[in-house]
Amino acid sequence: MATAALSRDGKEFVFEWEGKDKNGKVVRGELRTGGEAAVSATLRRQGIRVTKVKKRKLSGGKSIKQKDIAIFTRQLSTMMKAGVPLLQAFDIVARGSTNPKMTRLLNDIRSDVETGTSLSAAFRKHPLYFDALYCNLIEAGEAGGILEQLLDRLAMYQEKTMALKNKIKSALTYPIAVMIVAFIVLTVIMIFVIPAFEDVFKNFGAELPAPTLMVIAMSKFFVAYWWLIFGILGGGGYFFFQSWKRSEKMQKTMDRLLLKIPVFGDLINKSVIARWTRTLSTMFAAGVPLVEALDSVGGASGNAVYSDATEQIQRDVSTGSALTTSMQSTGVFPTMVLQMAAIGEESGSLDHMLAKAAEFYEDEVDEMVKGLSSLMEPFIIVILGVLIGGIVVSMYLPIFKLGAVV
Repeated sequence: MATAALSRDGKEFVFEWEGKDKNGKVVRGELRTGGEAAVSATLRRQGIRVTKVKKRKLSGGKSIKQKDIAIFTRQLSTMMKAGVPLLQAFDIVARGSTNPKMTRLLNDIRSDVETGTSLSAAFRKHPLYFDALYCNLIEAGEAGGILEQLLDRLAMYQEKTMALKNKIKSALTYPIAVMIVAFIVLTVIMIFVIPAFEDVFKNFGAELPAPTLMVIAMSKFFVAYWWLIFGILGGGGYFFFQSWKRSEKMQKTMDRLLLKIPVFGDLINKSVIARWTRTLSTMFAAGVPLVEALDSVGGASGNAVYSDATEQIQRDVSTGSALTTSMQSTGVFPTMVLQMAAIGEESGSLDHMLAKAAEFYEDEVDEMVKGLSSLMEPFIIVILGVLIGGIVVSMYLPIFKLGAVV
């Protein structure tokens, strides 16, 4: 049991209480309200004599992530399918959450629903966590009386989307991590190791080989301007990602470039198509009209190229064009997706055929990630071997030359 209230200064508190019921049995629980007096009053109305109240302020906590929202959706879907009332389901999920921020969010939504606000309207008050796609599906479920089914579809959609993103991250994390470690190792060699060799070579009294001179010159540059190198890399990377994040023009440019990168571009393209078809399938199956469904599909794809293509499709469909024809005119969808969409339109099972297309491309992404993992490892080893091995050989060339003279 939980109630939502605010103290006079606007802060929210959770009170852990202990007391005895009408039969003298010791009972414990938590109550969310604005003060100890409210706790005692609420419990007294329920026939509980309070013996101890302890205030626990809800502060801090980890930020709410997409994974938290997906878990909440699955839990809510499971409980509603089991016949648990909506408000009670929110209470159970909120109490079970280990993140205070998530608990506050769920209690805020529960309070709105308890006062007569629709569930979709309550979710729309928190756009940072519940996007238009989420709210539209909830609204469609409420209107059609199939909220349990829609929550199940929504939970499945979020789980599939997260799994796809995690696969992409796993494919990109390994090479990026290795490159960062390689840069750190090379920096240590350039700044600390090579200068020690240079001091030894000064006593040789012979001309050093060209590769050795080149590596020593690079080392001197690193030692003299390491602050500038790290400043340019760090500052340049920061401003690059900030402009990518905030500039719409930069986002569109980078999204186009990402799709053209060898190997990785194909992986990103297939993952975007999988998200696009999965989103449209989920929306259409929920009974959302096609033109309205396309509002959420473009943003959910995660790529500006497909977002622009979706806007064009929406304009064409709203003027009477067939979905397949509109998709084909954009020139970004593969033949397989177009054929599946055409079959779906003709047979009246568009949501089913788009879901099949999404499953196909999700499997493709999975296979590509496995292939890239096995391919990137020897490729990276060769690159590191050439870089570090080249430096080591350059440093030992004068020693080999001296041994030959002796």
